[in-house]
Amino acid sequence: MALSTQRASAFLPSAHQSARQWNYDVFLSFRGVDTRNSFVSHLYHELQHRVIKTFKDDPKLERGTTISSELLNAIQESRLAIVVLSPNYASSSWCLDELTKILQCMKSNGTVLPVFYNVDPSDVRKQSGSFAGAFAEHEKRFREDIEKVKCWRVALTEVANLSGLDSKNECERKLIEKIVEWVWGKVHRTFKLLDSAELVGIKFTREQMDLLLDPTDDVRFVGIWGMGGIGKTTIARLVHESISFHFEVSCFLANVREASEGNRLVDLQKQLLFPILKEQITQVWDEEWGAYFIKNCLCNKKVLLILDDVNASRQLEKFAKEKDWFGKGSIIIITTRDERLVKKHDMEISYKVEGLGDDEALELFSLNAFKKFEPKEGFWELSKCFVNYAGGVPLALKILGRFVYKRDRDEWKSELDKLRKIPQPTIFDLLKISYDRLDEMNQNIFLDVAFFHKGKSKEEVIEILDSCDRCGGINALIEKSLLTVEISNNIVGMHDLIQEMAFQIVRQESIEEPGGRSRLCHRNDIIHVLINNTGTNKIQGIALTLAELEKADWNCEAFSKMINLKFLEVDNVIISSIPRILPNSLRIIKWNWYSFKYLPSNFQPNKLVSFEMRGSELVRLWDGRIDLPNLKYMDLSCSRNLATIPNFTGIPKLQVLDLYGCENLVEIHPSVAYLKWLTRLILDDCSSIKSLPSEIEMDSLMYFSLDGCSKLKKIPEFSRQMENLSTLSLCGTTIEKLPSSIERLVGLTCLDVRNCKNILGLPSAIRNLKSLKKLYAYGYNCPKNSCEIDPGSAGMIKVFGPERNKSRFWWSLQRKAFVLGSLSGLWSLEYLDLPGDSGLCDFPGDIGFLYSVQKLDLSRNNFVSIGCLPKHLVIKVNGCQRLQQLPHLRFEDFDRFEIYTDGCTSLKTSPKLSRTNGSYIKMPCVSCFGLVENESCDDNVILGMLWIALDWRFLQVPALTGPLPRVNIVTPGRRIPEWFNNQSVGDSLIVELPSCTTWTWIALCAVFEDDHPNPPHEPSTNFHIECHSGKDILVRSSLMEGGHLVSPHLWVACVSPYVFNEECNQMKISFRTVYDNSPRASGKTYCSGIKKCGFRLVHEQDLEELKQIVMMNHSINISTKAISSHNSADARASSHQKSLCRKSYALSKGFLTKLVKIFSLFLTTAVFIKSFNNSKQWGCIGLLIWMVTTLISYLGLAPSYFSLLLKSLIQIVILKRAAKFLPTLLKTPPPQMSTHKYLKG
Repeated sequence: MALSTQRASAFLPSAHQSARQWNYDVFLSFRGVDTRNSFVSHLYHELQHRVIKTFKDDPKLERGTTISSELLNAIQESRLAIVVLSPNYASSSWCLDELTKILQCMKSNGTVLPVFYNVDPSDVRKQSGSFAGAFAEHEKRFREDIEKVKCWRVALTEVANLSGLDSKNECERKLIEKIVEWVWGKVHRTFKLLDSAELVGIKFTREQMDLLLDPTDDVRFVGIWGMGGIGKTTIARLVHESISFHFEVSCFLANVREASEGNRLVDLQKQLLFPILKEQITQVWDEEWGAYFIKNCLCNKKVLLILDDVNASRQLEKFAKEKDWFGKGSIIIITTRDERLVKKHDMEISYKVEGLGDDEALELFSLNAFKKFEPKEGFWELSKCFVNYAGGVPLALKILGRFVYKRDRDEWKSELDKLRKIPQPTIFDLLKISYDRLDEMNQNIFLDVAFFHKGKSKEEVIEILDSCDRCGGINALIEKSLLTVEISNNIVGMHDLIQEMAFQIVRQESIEEPGGRSRLCHRNDIIHVLINNTGTNKIQGIALTLAELEKADWNCEAFSKMINLKFLEVDNVIISSIPRILPNSLRIIKWNWYSFKYLPSNFQPNKLVSFEMRGSELVRLWDGRIDLPNLKYMDLSCSRNLATIPNFTGIPKLQVLDLYGCENLVEIHPSVAYLKWLTRLILDDCSSIKSLPSEIEMDSLMYFSLDGCSKLKKIPEFSRQMENLSTLSLCGTTIEKLPSSIERLVGLTCLDVRNCKNILGLPSAIRNLKSLKKLYAYGYNCPKNSCEIDPGSAGMIKVFGPERNKSRFWWSLQRKAFVLGSLSGLWSLEYLDLPGDSGLCDFPGDIGFLYSVQKLDLSRNNFVSIGCLPKHLVIKVNGCQRLQQLPHLRFEDFDRFEIYTDGCTSLKTSPKLSRTNGSYIKMPCVSCFGLVENESCDDNVILGMLWIALDWRFLQVPALTGPLPRVNIVTPGRRIPEWFNNQSVGDSLIVELPSCTTWTWIALCAVFEDDHPNPPHEPSTNFHIECHSGKDILVRSSLMEGGHLVSPHLWVACVSPYVFNEECNQMKISFRTVYDNSPRASGKTYCSGIKKCGFRLVHEQDLEELKQIVMMNHSINISTKAISSHNSADARASSHQKSLCRKSYALSKGFLTKLVKIFSLFLTTAVFIKSFNNSKQWGCIGLLIWMVTTLISYLGLAPSYFSLLLKSLIQIVILKRAAKFLPTLLKTPPPQMSTHKYLKG
């Protein structure tokens, strides 16, 4: 199976270019044993980073002697080839076949690049050195097909004669950079920026592109401005696609003006930040937080940011207020119609987009009218006439070309005559030609989208249009370029000019009086109609969405005349007068903040499809049953006064019922339980609901949420098998148990029973949920007296978490025990959270069989030890104060993983890990004082953990970008280990950097403490450490969340050399600690908590040295002799146990075990004495084995169970032999002389 990266179309291919389509840009040929996990891995990563589509064969393909058809096809479908010639390359007939095929396909084009990696080019050319031995073997092996061997020799000679790169002349990093630049140069030249069908005539020359790419450390702001439809967005997209690979972060944000008007700037901020924040993106709550994260997360990154269609300074300030928000070399581009905006912000480069020239305009028109670069014969003059009317505006040329596509000359002439009747046609007149040719249905669809649905998903738009009897047509509008659909998110859009044309078309319906128009979406027009009661039966839709909540004094009688109103959307408006009537013709009603208790009594909208009144003052909807046969969507969320809901028998097609936050809703009508088409039932925070229907039969239900129903004690039974229900959320309810019928939810993937404080356990039936992937089960009450809890240790909670945990802890001791049922059948479980008040004292043993679990949270439980665990990505045991050891942990299939043990004060051993490769590991052990009770243990612990991390072949995995350390370790400690050969007192040191060929890693170390006089206690406060080089942040790492430290700690991180973007021989590195809990300046507190710091450039041979240091200190398993006071009794027992072991050769203090051993020893001796003359040799060997195995066990050189097993096997053999001698032995005393000699020996 091929591993490849998909390259987004960096440039649109020239229409003049050959029709051949390449499936890959690059084919990589290499010898796996030499370079797959080192050089080729890094090269492949860089090609990925440049978004170059690369073929790298999977190791599973390298079997047999014949090259596979898949590889042959990949070679033929690749534009370029890179041949990495390494010492063992010629030993593989596979590689040699590959090379022969590559040269056949590509040599003539000059598209093969040989890379001589640790080999002399002359050895390749002459097949000498290591190549000579390989060919000697080939000639023996293929003596019957010697011609093949000759072909291989010719191929090696040919490739060695090509211009290539030699690893002896470059450090590996520089070599990879040169290869990637060579590839990009070749790929780049196969495209012509200005010849594409999409880019014809765009006046953005190569000189302007080079100006943008001019290397500089400055942050540059670029303004592109011009009239609507002139091509600003097209140019901006071209720039983004052409140069984005030069930047760490690149983002194109479209329709900024429109997003601002819709209060959706925060969505665009999230789009920019998501590659950095990932799962933390939920912290971006509003525009202020978004601006904060942009400033702090991108300040050290090279960023390409394009803000399309900006029309106000405020919009720019939310994304790029100052240059120091971005790292060196960043480029911020805005497109706008307003030249004053460009001048106001003093942009370094200002570019005005002009209209197209005659030739370019004719070419663009022809591409849309004829699908080629020039008009058909007989259409030249007609084409020039249309081009003259378009005035060089690309949008108009495109629309007109699409309009006359596939029409005959007579139709062309007819449309041209219509244009000539307009004295001075504007661009709107030109665009309207395409609209006029639509049929009535498509015209209505076009106007509906322009007024009400721009910016919605295509599926939602189609559904709404269908409900309003506007069927089909949306694809026809897309084909005519009147509508667009974003490929990335399927959002329907249209050009601003086209939307303005739609507004003008509707305005022409009634120029003076808005009430005579078919659609209203402008605030002033709507207010005029509703205040002055000028509405008519011509109005089909109204949409008014305000940015902030406002009060309005409307004359709601105006609705009485709108008998054809189908679409009504009112948001953030509170009206003072009660509407006495709403049109029954409504299909879609969205009236958030509806400020009245009741709907009009005569409101019977039997064609209603969607009913949304969020945050309303409604007390009830309709009395009794109402027939709404088409209603699919009902949203009454946050209607706090709603007390009852209607009988749903007459609403059979309902698919979504959202009653979130209806605090006064006491009961749910029983008819809800039988809604066959319902897919989502949301009753979150309906805090007055006490009961639900006794059972439910909803075959289509997919999502059922009862979060925060604090008075609900019982959930319905599931009367039949429900295959579609995937999420059941019961967080914060007062239920005491889950029904056994939960096993019928065979499709359930997520079960959330957090903070269900009365629940006593999970039923055994839960093991039958084979599809369950996420189980959240914490917030329960700890069992009374079921665990030995030291009151002194409970006070430590204030150090590791918010103060509220302490009170909850003591309160929960009075509750009953929580029982976790068997989890052994949950094969699909991926996330398991059992932290906090789950009250578990014993580790759930069957967790070890959940092989799909990736994230496991067992924080703040009372385990002393943890049994077998499957492979995990993230493991949390924070605050488990009784925990003494962790099991062997496996991470075979994960590229990055995290182990959190903060606050495990009794932990005596560091994690024992098994991993073959990886790119990131985090092991914070804050306040794990059991690991390092005295200073002599500090080095053992931290160096042992560091060696474990670095020994996992991290060099095989491509480096992560950004200030994230590859290795991140925190433990208690006061001094820097001597292994760090550059040390300094204070928070900074000077570092000498030798040639990049001599080192592969940077190891950083710092002793820090929390010296803030008044450290914050908010749980959202993060305590960070940062490592700086000048203004750049090399590394940023979160040390703990919430709480504060009580002693100094040691932080160790390893970073890739790729964090250095420029050549330097010497640099100053400084460290600092930071409290951070707010986007505002007052929320970020810098501390002087760094006491010492250290640095080391890590060479490959240093890993072996580090291993030797660790081995000498017996720190592989990093076990300390420190035992805390509350475990002193166990310590004395352990000491006594060792004493018994020395005296009686016993490994256990159990009396029965000792007695059996003593008897066995006596019997063995007696048998030896009796059989001494006949079996002297055998007896001596047996006694020797006995003594050796006992010694091994005593010294701890092998696990005690190994020695016990071996000795038991010997005893079995001895006892078997004793059967012969025992009767005689008991009658005849042993010879004294023999016994004396035997024992003396």
